[in-house]
Amino acid sequence: MSPAIFKDKATIVSFQSPNRPSDTPVVEDCPDDSSFDIQEFNIRMANSHGRREAATLLLKKMYSWRGYSVEPPPDYEPNVITLTADTAGKTVGTMTLCFDSDDGDLPADETFRTELDALRAQSRRLCEPSRLAIDRDTPKRVFAALMHISYIYAHKMHGFTDYVIEVNPRHAMFYKRMLGFRDFAAERMCERVNAPAVLLRLECDYMAEQIGKFGGLFETAAKERSFYPFAFSSRDAAGIQHRLETGQG
Repeated sequence: MSPAIFKDKATIVSFQSPNRPSDTPVVEDCPDDSSFDIQEFNIRMANSHGRREAATLLLKKMYSWRGYSVEPPPDYEPNVITLTADTAGKTVGTMTLCFDSDDGDLPADETFRTELDALRAQSRRLCEPSRLAIDRDTPKRVFAALMHISYIYAHKMHGFTDYVIEVNPRHAMFYKRMLGFRDFAAERMCERVNAPAVLLRLECDYMAEQIGKFGGLFETAAKERSFYPFAFSSRDAAGIQHRLETGQG
C-alpha cells in the first residue's frame, strides 16, 4: 500500500491504489483491490461550486435510477462538510458529514428523533454521514479514505463521539460488516426518500481502536475483512489532520 501524498493546497491527501473492474457499487459489495491498473486518487473538500456540482452529478448517477430524489446542496450549509474523491479529473466518490448542534437537527431526526434524543441525553455528540456515493469500478480504499478523513475531522479535531446513519435495510449489513455499525432502531418508513430505513450507530472509540489496530496494514492483515486495513497509517493520519487544522485542502 503506497503512503499518502501531500501535494497542492487544494487537496487534503492523494494516494495510489490498484483498481479492478466491478459491476457493483461499493455500497452494495466490495471489489477487492487486486488489479493491474494503478490510479492516483485525490480527496478534497467540496468547497467550490464546481466540486459540489460534480458530487451532485455522481449522486444522481448512482441513486436516481432507484427513484431517490437528489437535491443539489446549497452553496453554504452550517454544520456540514462534504468530501469528494477524484481520479484523472473524474469525481468517483462523495460523502457529506452532518454535525449535531443546538442550531439544527440531523437528517435522521425526521424519522428517528426519539432514539437520537436518547443519545443526546447521555451527552453523546452525534454526526451523520449522508449523500454517500461511490462510482462503479472504484477500489474500496477510496471509501475507507473518505470515512477515515471524516473521522479525523469529527472525532480527533472536534470531539464528536458517535456516527449515526439512516440506511435502507438492504444496505445495513454492509455498514455493520465493513465498519462495525450496530443496529440502533428498527425499520420504519423514511418520508424524505419514501423508502424504508433503519438507524445504525457506530461509536468513535470503536473506530479509533480499529484504525489503530489495522490502519495502513492491508498487505499484512489480509484476514481482516473490514475496511479498517484500508485506513491510513498513523503517520499519514497525522499529516491529514495537520492539513485540515491549517485550512489546507
